[in-house]
Amino acid sequence: MLTSEHVIVEYKDGRARPDRLQRKRHAHYAACAEQMLAIYRTGIGRQRRALHRDVETLFAKEPDCPLRRTRAFAKLLDDASTYQTDPKGEASRLRLRVFEAAAPLHPLVRRKDRLFEHAEAETKAAIAADVGLEWDEIDARLYADVMAFQQLESFEGYPDGVALLSRYNVAQLQACLYAAERVTVRATQDFKTILRYAKLARLLHEVRRVGPSEYVIEFSGPASVLRGTRRYGVAFARFLPALLACKGWRMTAVVRTRWRARAVLDLSDQDRYTSALPPPEEFDSGVEERFARKFGQQREGWRLERESEVLADGQTIFVPDFVFRHDDGTTVLFEIVGFWTPEYLAKKRETLRRFPGQGILVAVPERSLREGAEPGAGVIVYKTAIKVEPVLSALEAVRGSRSP
Repeated sequence: MLTSEHVIVEYKDGRARPDRLQRKRHAHYAACAEQMLAIYRTGIGRQRRALHRDVETLFAKEPDCPLRRTRAFAKLLDDASTYQTDPKGEASRLRLRVFEAAAPLHPLVRRKDRLFEHAEAETKAAIAADVGLEWDEIDARLYADVMAFQQLESFEGYPDGVALLSRYNVAQLQACLYAAERVTVRATQDFKTILRYAKLARLLHEVRRVGPSEYVIEFSGPASVLRGTRRYGVAFARFLPALLACKGWRMTAVVRTRWRARAVLDLSDQDRYTSALPPPEEFDSGVEERFARKFGQQREGWRLERESEVLADGQTIFVPDFVFRHDDGTTVLFEIVGFWTPEYLAKKRETLRRFPGQGILVAVPERSLREGAEPGAGVIVYKTAIKVEPVLSALEAVRGSRSP
């Protein structure tokens, strides 16, 4: 991820516009990106500062590339790299030994004469012999604990130059959100995935329903009144690629500028940022997919919808796998328990108890029931696949209980 020294944001007319490379305007950057990848792919054993220098040289004559952008490229390349480090502190001990041996011999000159009698080459050879290493090896190890002098050990890289440029665009967006005081996401699709990643990132959020299949998620931003702002900002940055991989959302962020003013950042799934994460699967499991295919979109007056309802009770969020809507207006939520543990089932039951007024059906695998246990009302037991007939019967039972 980028840091504050790499951030490029334009604030104009109350709007925040993070730096973004455009496909047409910056088409020539694609070739440069491939060259940057080549520098790192062939740079095993080279020092970090040398790699950075080569990247900066590549853009030295590019009028539309500020130094901050070049350094951001280098940071993203470093993020995909592994450098040799010095966890045991050997470099500092080696420096002490070398400097103590060299100190009495200063000043060193290339060729000794009557005034200066200590030649650099001879002194290095003597120190190397005393240390028991070749001088080139000493030179490589001497500053292994200094980031700029660390040597590249491996480079995981990016699939291609386009992927690197796409990562740059997302990284600038992430860095801009470090200064967000509050973030609002309005979701009409994939909101279960959005909520899941928000909870995994441990973001502070509240959810409210504003339409039949439309929800607003209010997030506290990294620049709000929080302790551990940097850690929370990193968590927010990690959440963003998951949001970008989803569909049917719009985000509005209030960002604090460096002049203590405020600007608005607007973003949606139509802005075509490319996430490194794949788009969410339509179904969480094969059990869900097979049931949806067998039931169809509509059957006997019941219409089947995928994850179109969210129940919220404070920080407790319940998004059922399916929602059944009958022609007479009856709504029943349907949750399928696939993979399970006793702890998971206990937590799921506790969640459902928070919404007693809702019509909720739960499908539970037979193997999860204790021997002799009674499933109870609203629970459908299945072996490997959920049958349509028991679900229809349970739906009608719920509808019948609500008839006047």
